Amino acid sequence: MAATNAAMDEMARPVPMPAQPPAWTIYRHRLPVRIMHWINVVCLFVMVGSGLQIFNAHPALYWGKQSTFVAPALMLGATQDGDHNLHGVTKIGSHQFDTTGVLGVSAGVNGKPRARGFPSWATLPGPQSLAMGRQWHFLFAWIFAINGSLYLLWTFASKHFSRDLAPTGSDWRGFFRSIVDHIKFKHPHGEEATRYNILQKLAYLMVILVFGPGIVLMGLAMSPHMDSVLGWLVDLVGGRQSARTIHFIIAFGFIGFVLIHVFEVLISGVFNQLRSMITGYYSVPGGRDDAHDAAKEDSHEIE
Repeated sequence: MAATNAAMDEMARPVPMPAQPPAWTIYRHRLPVRIMHWINVVCLFVMVGSGLQIFNAHPALYWGKQSTFVAPALMLGATQDGDHNLHGVTKIGSHQFDTTGVLGVSAGVNGKPRARGFPSWATLPGPQSLAMGRQWHFLFAWIFAINGSLYLLWTFASKHFSRDLAPTGSDWRGFFRSIVDHIKFKHPHGEEATRYNILQKLAYLMVILVFGPGIVLMGLAMSPHMDSVLGWLVDLVGGRQSARTIHFIIAFGFIGFVLIHVFEVLISGVFNQLRSMITGYYSVPGGRDDAHDAAKEDSHEIE
């Protein structure tokens, strides 16, 4: 009986949980990268808002050399019913959607509905002002282009590209596992958290090598003054209206990237992620490999 009681006591005794490995800190982002990152944040915010302001002056997109007003690829417009009520209409090709209150028609400064492509809360400045929108857009577009060029030079000169961004064979082999981990909101720990996975690398390469240069070149291609320099590019994409449409598509590609990026920051630790982009230091969750080289640890950088 005593043996039975002892066995039961042993079974009832709480089993201690294994101690979690302590977090450790790495120097994740160097000062030039952090400065250029925040410059890009400001530039993108201003360029998107001012770009939508410019778009509102003629809220339609076309494909080709000229504006085919009867058959736009995309149009944000307004219609009026028998009671003189305005309704927002978004047309994509031959498909039409009622987008009243958001696109085509939204509340004006007096609270009454008015025809307007994008609402005032999405544009910079808020009230309709094409001239001011163009001034803001072109100023920050040049800052964005210069900042991006400096970032590319830094990336290759510091070997950040080859060390941290170029996908390896191991990265490609883990492609599908990375997709599953992202679907499950599973974030890396330990040594794995000190480097980018394949999806992160591909996303950054798309932004750095495709979105960035593409949006700048398409913006320049829209200007008739650049015909002598970029006339070949205008012809390559099918015309100036095509360049404008591609410019618009890439802009929304940037918006999509930013939204996903912010979402990942929110679910993976806001304080830790922001601290790494302000001070450079990042706290890595989980234990580290004892074989990890401390010197490499101190100099490791990813962006």
